[in-house]
Amino acid sequence: MGSVVSRSLFGRAKQQEEERLLRANDRPYSLSFHYANNAIKTSKYNIVTFLPLNLFEQFTRLANAYFLFLLILQLIPQISSVPWFTTAVPLIGVLGITAVKDANDDINRHKCDKQVNNRKVNVLVNGHLKKEKWMDVQVGDIVKLESNHFVTADLLLLSSSEPLNLVYVETAELDGETNLKVKQALTVTGEMGDNIEALSSFRGEVRCEPPNNRLDKFKGNLTVNGQTYGLDNDKVLLRGCTLRNTEWCFGLVIFGGPDTKLMQNSGRSTFKRTSVDHLMNVLVLCIFGILATLCSIMAIGHSLWEDKEGSVFTVFLPRVPGVDVPLSSFYNFWSYVIVLNTLVPISLYVSVEMIRLGNSFFIDWDRKMYYPKNDTPAQARTTTLNEELGQIKYIFSDKTGTLTQNIMTFNKCSINGKNYGELFDFSGQRLEITEKTQKVDFSWNQLADPNFIFHDYSLLETVKEGNPEARAFFRLLALCHTVMPEEKKEGELNYQAQSPDEGALVTAARNFGFVFRSRTPETITTMEMGRRVTYELLAVLDFNNVRKRMSVIVRSPEGKMSLYCKGADTIIYERLHPSCNKLMEVTTGHLNEYAGDGLRTLVLAYKDLEESYMEGWRQRHHEASTAMEGREERLDELYEEIEKDMILLGATAVEDKLQDGVPQTIEQLAKADIKIWVLTGDKQETAENIGYSCNMLREEMKDVFIVAANTAEGVKEELQNARRKMCPEAAEEPSVMEARAGLFWLQKTKTVQDEDVDGDYGLVINGHSLAFALEKDLELELLRTACMCQTVICCRVTPLQKAQVVQLVKKYKQAVTLAIGDGANDVSMIKAAHIGVGISGQEGMQAVLSSDFSFAQFRYLQRLLLVHGRWSYLRMCKFLRYFFYKNFTYTLVHFWYAFFCGFSAQTVYDDWFITLYNTVYTATPVLALGLFDQDVSDSWSFRYPQLYSPGQLNMYFNKKAFVTCIIISCYNSLVLFFIPWASMHDTVRHDGKDITDYQSFALLAQTCLLVVVSIQICLDTYYWTAMNQLFVWGSMAAYFAVTFTMYSNGMFLFLPSVFPLIGTARNSVSQPNMWLTIFLTSILCVLPVLAHRFIYMQIRPSVTDKVKYKAVMEELPAPAPHRPRPRRISTRRSGYAFSHSQGYGELVTSRRFLRLKSRPALFIKTDSPLVENQPQHYRTITEESEEIQS
Repeated sequence: MGSVVSRSLFGRAKQQEEERLLRANDRPYSLSFHYANNAIKTSKYNIVTFLPLNLFEQFTRLANAYFLFLLILQLIPQISSVPWFTTAVPLIGVLGITAVKDANDDINRHKCDKQVNNRKVNVLVNGHLKKEKWMDVQVGDIVKLESNHFVTADLLLLSSSEPLNLVYVETAELDGETNLKVKQALTVTGEMGDNIEALSSFRGEVRCEPPNNRLDKFKGNLTVNGQTYGLDNDKVLLRGCTLRNTEWCFGLVIFGGPDTKLMQNSGRSTFKRTSVDHLMNVLVLCIFGILATLCSIMAIGHSLWEDKEGSVFTVFLPRVPGVDVPLSSFYNFWSYVIVLNTLVPISLYVSVEMIRLGNSFFIDWDRKMYYPKNDTPAQARTTTLNEELGQIKYIFSDKTGTLTQNIMTFNKCSINGKNYGELFDFSGQRLEITEKTQKVDFSWNQLADPNFIFHDYSLLETVKEGNPEARAFFRLLALCHTVMPEEKKEGELNYQAQSPDEGALVTAARNFGFVFRSRTPETITTMEMGRRVTYELLAVLDFNNVRKRMSVIVRSPEGKMSLYCKGADTIIYERLHPSCNKLMEVTTGHLNEYAGDGLRTLVLAYKDLEESYMEGWRQRHHEASTAMEGREERLDELYEEIEKDMILLGATAVEDKLQDGVPQTIEQLAKADIKIWVLTGDKQETAENIGYSCNMLREEMKDVFIVAANTAEGVKEELQNARRKMCPEAAEEPSVMEARAGLFWLQKTKTVQDEDVDGDYGLVINGHSLAFALEKDLELELLRTACMCQTVICCRVTPLQKAQVVQLVKKYKQAVTLAIGDGANDVSMIKAAHIGVGISGQEGMQAVLSSDFSFAQFRYLQRLLLVHGRWSYLRMCKFLRYFFYKNFTYTLVHFWYAFFCGFSAQTVYDDWFITLYNTVYTATPVLALGLFDQDVSDSWSFRYPQLYSPGQLNMYFNKKAFVTCIIISCYNSLVLFFIPWASMHDTVRHDGKDITDYQSFALLAQTCLLVVVSIQICLDTYYWTAMNQLFVWGSMAAYFAVTFTMYSNGMFLFLPSVFPLIGTARNSVSQPNMWLTIFLTSILCVLPVLAHRFIYMQIRPSVTDKVKYKAVMEELPAPAPHRPRPRRISTRRSGYAFSHSQGYGELVTSRRFLRLKSRPALFIKTDSPLVENQPQHYRTITEESEEIQS
């Protein structure tokens, strides 16, 4: 058995649990082991830990720690000439805003936890059933569940209301499958039934495995009255399941709360940060190095200047007693740290959060991502990851409920060589079927399902005409299945099937006049074209994964015995009579067409049987079924014997209905060079079907590799064979690049290099093989092979395996990942990926609650990435480039000025300009750039998905772009200092008076700076709005208004000590020399940038440049016309996906399965509002209200 380590609230490790021991109805015994109770906790903070933990998280951002250090410096009077509150107020504001946002997110998590923990359940306490909260349930308690209730904890099933102690559970929250699963209690506990006295006196002891995340396995023993019974997964109900079609059941709590398999698979909540954030930390560290270097140069310069020149000025400015040159230089170093701190202003982080918040609102407000049917808008549940949406390289998607609707529809069929289900016009052209297409009228059939839709009238006419093959076709569909019916009122039939495909086929037969009404262990009753017919059920030849078919043997009222069989085409074809060869060729052509449309096909055949032969066969069947040895082999031989020389009837085509726009979305994302991997808990065949339906797997692919080995060696061999076939010349060992990254370059990274492959390939791997492939010695082989393929589908995977696949790609590809799903089984994957997207689907809200973004339909993903994600990334990168440019330019002017002021830490600009530069004059234009800019419209973004690729390559903002910003800033700062200095040096007015004073120079330098950075943002803005215009011109107007006000006579008279620069602005602007200088500096600063952009665009235009040019030259692209999917012919066919368990046919025919005494219906199904809005769709899972479920 395995072992686990559980941790207390403060992280102290408890004793390692090797195995779990518990006793029923004995809380003190179970509590002695300190097992976790049933309360869950997904929140990060509580009242005590919020402040310290949140501040710790915020100060892991290097800039926040830097500003705290700066604040401490400003509290030292010998160093600082700037008041401490200039840093304290914005720092507290940033920390406070972030803390409020984090607190709000965590309060929502607390509310969700409270809602779940406060659900009520019946618990057996002191011989009585008592309603208790989920959080108060303990290991060893016996609880009672009722139909449609969530399973409270991981339970050992004790007894149920159903025959054979069966229960039916929906496991969509765990594995994404919507078909019901059957669980069965031990006979020794099942005999207790709902006898409260017997259950209260039950003292069974369970010894089992410790808490773990394996959903498909359970090992343990139950000891009752000295007898020991084995326990496996079929005896256990897992938290996250829902009890269906079972009146009641009792269960013994084995694992509670965090120990349940659902929570063990849910993954940890991590503090997600974007790649831009990580790069910013590194760049801020580099800026600290630059700042330290500049301040060291200033300190050395100050020391030399004091030694050589400073003594001359001591007459006018005596030195402070006790402060010699070394100490003065030390003070000077820290003074320049404060003067030059604007290299990383705190306004940068305020602006970044505002831009992210604004772009999040744009996602929330986007009507094109609103789903009116469910009144569900898109929602940005976090505001810190927007730009990461523009850098996605890998998407990991669930299948059920994410790509599909969990709905099966009967679309087409082939009967006796004739194809039904398509419509043609008078010229023989195939018509596209839409919602407006006329539907077949089934009102003549009082038992027809009103939600079933079919469009081809010829099929109904064929059946009504009495065509024997058509009637035999639908008779087979009405007889050969394991569906259970329920008739609440006369004529109101509800079917419950373990496989949704079966339900769709039986419903189709029902509407065409062959209605399955009821069954007993010995009979099947149907209504055939209004006539009641009861067939004697002689045998059910059950399905298994090898047979891939199912048969029933029935006797009609006339005494005629027949075998009806349905199964995969390749299996049925081998067992047909030679007379069917010609019909088989025609049917094969129809099957190829169905497969080309992505439909799931099934072939039907029958055989008439002789009475004499059947007597002997039934005797041998009885002997084989009761044999102690070789039972399975003997039964298989009998099945093979009777299932031969069958007559072909035709084929069915069922659509596993995709969500609207899924194939088009996948095609668009593929054009954007985004790789999509499907990770599903569903069967391999079903996953492959959807792969072909979505055009992820295609007939044109050179090969689709199936990895299904059950040993590590087998998996390794299959992966290597696939890799060698795709790239024969590739080295046996993967090329792994090792590097260092992260803060202080302490993080070691390994990157597996991409390898070129000629042609497209697909990879399908199942859960058992994936478990071996994810081991340490095989993970690189898996990653290397999978990344060579265009499409990867992992089926039968557990929630934890989904997260492991995501983490593997994150670890070795250094690419941005996105996970999308709609159920609780997707939570761990959503948490593991850089971006988690939840779909508000039919499997609850767990995925949405754990996600970063959510919406109602998969097709909205392309708009989220190609429009909002790309724009957010573009805006953030342009914002950062411009912000660093304007601040380096502004700050480096101080550096050049130091050589003219004796390195005294005197500032170039006046105090009011320093105060307002980043908060008023340049704050709003760059905010407008970060909120509204777009290179091309959303229409062009969809038309050219290739525009997305620069974000994946991180082209718009990286270390190279940062160095370029510094170089441009150095050049501009040189121009902005020395041109004004030279223009004013020894300059006089027209009347001969000197105008070379500090105040006039400061005014000229700061005006030149503001004009240049304003021109630069105009050049950087692609998309002009009224807000951009307002902010750019408004900032300039605000600057001149504030400047003239501060330098006015009135302000001087009011506060002469604060506003001493009287008349400076008035005198300066009256000089033509000033305006000429502004013009000259603007030309010298902007011209090189313009020249570089022009030449680069002519020589090496980017994809963006080409599309922008096309957008200017052409009109807006018209919406793509709706085109019917081109008809494909495929030789690859999707066999019927039998979902029910092996042996279910035997269970259906069991005499104990159907009780004859009066009791509530076996299958209780309420009509679903959702189904009423989805005509013709067959659903196996009902949609109940939250009130009923809780």
